[in-house]
Amino acid sequence: MKEVKPENKKPARKRPPGKKIVPAPPKFNIMWLYVAIIIALFAVQYFWNSSTTKQINYQDFETKMLAARDVQKLVAYKSNDLVIAEVYIKPDRLKLPKYKEVRGEGNNFNMSPNGGPQYKFNIGSIESLEKKIAEAEKHLPPDQRTPVIPESRDNFWASWFMSIILPVLLLIGFWVFIMRRMGGGAGGGAGGQIFNIGKSKATLFDKESQVNVTFNDVAGLEEAKLEVMEIVDFLKNPQKYTNLGGKIPKGALLVGAPGTGKTLLAKAVAGEAQVPFFSLSGSDFVEMFVGVGASRVRDLFRQAKDKAPCIIFIDEIDAIGRARGKNNIVGGNDERENTLNQLLVEMDGFGTDSGIIIMAATNRPDVLDSALLRPGRFDRQISIDKPDLVGREQIFKVHLAPIKLAEEVDPKKLSAQTPGFAGAEIANVCNEAALIAARKDKPAVDMHDFQDAIDRVIGGLEKRNKIISPEEKRIVAYHEAGHAIAGWFLEHADPLVKVSIVPRGVAALGYAQYLPKEQFLYTTEQLIDGMCMTMGGRVAEDIVFGKISTGAQNDLERITKLSYAMITLYGMNDKVGNISFNDQQDQFNKPYSEKTSELIDDEVRSLISSVYDRTKDLLNDKRDGLEKLAQKLLEKEILFQSDLEEILGKRPFENRTTYDEFVNGDDSGNQSLVAENLHPEPVGDTTEPLKSSDTDL
Repeated sequence: MKEVKPENKKPARKRPPGKKIVPAPPKFNIMWLYVAIIIALFAVQYFWNSSTTKQINYQDFETKMLAARDVQKLVAYKSNDLVIAEVYIKPDRLKLPKYKEVRGEGNNFNMSPNGGPQYKFNIGSIESLEKKIAEAEKHLPPDQRTPVIPESRDNFWASWFMSIILPVLLLIGFWVFIMRRMGGGAGGGAGGQIFNIGKSKATLFDKESQVNVTFNDVAGLEEAKLEVMEIVDFLKNPQKYTNLGGKIPKGALLVGAPGTGKTLLAKAVAGEAQVPFFSLSGSDFVEMFVGVGASRVRDLFRQAKDKAPCIIFIDEIDAIGRARGKNNIVGGNDERENTLNQLLVEMDGFGTDSGIIIMAATNRPDVLDSALLRPGRFDRQISIDKPDLVGREQIFKVHLAPIKLAEEVDPKKLSAQTPGFAGAEIANVCNEAALIAARKDKPAVDMHDFQDAIDRVIGGLEKRNKIISPEEKRIVAYHEAGHAIAGWFLEHADPLVKVSIVPRGVAALGYAQYLPKEQFLYTTEQLIDGMCMTMGGRVAEDIVFGKISTGAQNDLERITKLSYAMITLYGMNDKVGNISFNDQQDQFNKPYSEKTSELIDDEVRSLISSVYDRTKDLLNDKRDGLEKLAQKLLEKEILFQSDLEEILGKRPFENRTTYDEFVNGDDSGNQSLVAENLHPEPVGDTTEPLKSSDTDL
C-alpha cells in the first residue's frame, strides 16, 4: 500500500539540545503610558495645592488671632454659594507654639508652608466681614488695621480641567488619530501602528477563517470555473502537473463587466482551495506617505512566501495597475508607479515552484499596464461575460432557492425573459420579486411578481400618481404606438412584447419592451430596421400632431450613436468605405482629416434622414392601426403582444425568438407574459446597439 503523506505541512523545527527556551517578553502597550501621565498630572496638582490650612470658626479667629494682632491679612473669595476667608498669620507670630500645627513641620508636605494661608473660615458676605473687622479693630489707627482683600476665583476643578486636563486629552487624541491614520488601523495598539504603516493590509483566510462560498454557489460561469478549478487542483495536487514538466501559472486575471461575478468566483476559489488565501483591494496599497505602497507589496509577498502554497487575490487591480507614463503630472503619479513597479518585480521575482498564485479582477483591462499583462506575470486572462440562456437559468436557480415560490415559477422562462442580465441584476430581480409579494401579503412569490420586478429593474418604480395632463398623455400614447407599429411591421425589428404609458423611474413617461433574439453579429438590414423602430415615436408625433416634443431625446441619442458606429467603426457606408476609425488610445485627436470628418457628418445625416422617411412612409401606410393602438393605450395604459395581435393582426414574419426556441420550442408560446430589459448583447467591442427596450421623457 502506498503511504499517504500529509500535504502542505512544514516539518517542525527541532530545538538544539541544551538550549533553554526563553519566552518572548510581553509587548508594551502605549495606553499604560497615557494612564501614567494622567495620574502624574493629578498627583502634581494635588501636592501643589496641598497645604496645612485649617478650618476654624469666626469666634476663634477673632478672639485668638485678631485680638492678639497676629493676622497679617485676610483674603476673601466666593466659592459656589459660600464666602470663604483665608487667614494669613504674620511670619514672626507664626513661630509661636500655638501655631505649630500649621507651620508644616515634620512629615507634613507643603509646597510653601510659611506662605499661607494657615486658617480659613466661612462668612456670610465680604461686606459683613469688613464690618466685623472694622468693629473689632475700631480702637486701632486705620494704618494698623487688618486688611481684607476680596478676590474672584473660579471653580478649582473646572479651571484645572480647562487648563491642564483638556489640553492633555486633546493632545493624546490627536496623537492617537495620527498614528491610526498612518497605520491604517492595522497592528496591535495605537502606539504600535506607526511602525506598521508599511505592513500589508491583506485579509488572510485559512483553516480558522474559512470562506463558506464554493463553486456550487457560482452559477453561469462554467468556462471560467474550469480555468480556476485547474488552479485549485494544482495547489492541491502539484505533483500531478510537475511530474510532466509543467509549471505553476503565476497569475490569473479575471476580466468582465460589473456584476458578472468576478469577486464571487474568487471567494469560491478561496473556499475550495483549502490553502491560505490573501484578499485585498488595489486601493489598499495607496497611502498618503511616500514609499508605503511598495513596502506593503513587499510585506504581502513576504507573508505569502511564509504561507505557501497560497493564493493572493487583488480586487480592482486597476487602482494601481494603470499604464505608466500617460497623462502624468510631475510628481503626481510617482507613488502609484512605484507601487506598480514593486508589484511587477515581486511577480517576476519569486520562483515558479513557490506555490504562490496571484489572482486579480478588473472591469477595465484596457487601462492596465502592458508589463502587467505579459506572460510570466498574469499568464491567464479569464473573461467573465454576461451569462447566456443556460447560465441565467442556473443563476436563477441559485437565487430562487431561499425564496418561497409558487408552482408556476419556472427558472427557464425567467432566463428567457431577461437577456443581457448579469448575475447581480438577476439577484436584484429575485429580491425585488420577494419584496413585492410580501408587500401584497401573498403566501408565495408568483410569476406576476417576477414580471413586476423585471419592470422595476428595467424602468424604475411605477408612478401612477404622477400628474400628467391629458394632452401629454395623448402624445406619450401616440409616441409609444409609433414604436409598436414600426416594430410590428419591420422584418428585422425585435418583436414587441409590452408597451406601457404608465410613468416609471425619474423621467420615463412611457416605455416599450421587446424580445430580441440573442445574437452577437448584426447585419446592416437589422441595424437599419432597429433604427426605424426607434424613430417610430418621433415620426408618430409629427404625423398625428404636426409638431414634435422632447420625448424622443433618448431615441435620437441612440440613433445618432449607432449611425456614427456604422460609418466610422463597422465600415457600413459606400462613400467612407471599409474603414474603421477606432483609436481608443487617443480620445482627443481624430484619426482622420477634416474633409473626412465632414463626409462622415454628411453620411450620418443622410442615413438618419433615410431612416426617418422610411419610418414615415410605414406609419402613414398603417395609420389606422396607429390610431387604434393609441386609443387602446389611452384606455388600458398597458398592452401585451396578445393585444397587438387582436388590434393589428398576427405579425407578418415568422422570426422565432429566443423565448420560442428555448422555452416553447415553437411559435405558439404565450409571449404576453414576456418582458425585456434595457441591456442587449453588444455589437462589436466599442459601441452598443439600439436598446431592446425604449424609455421616453
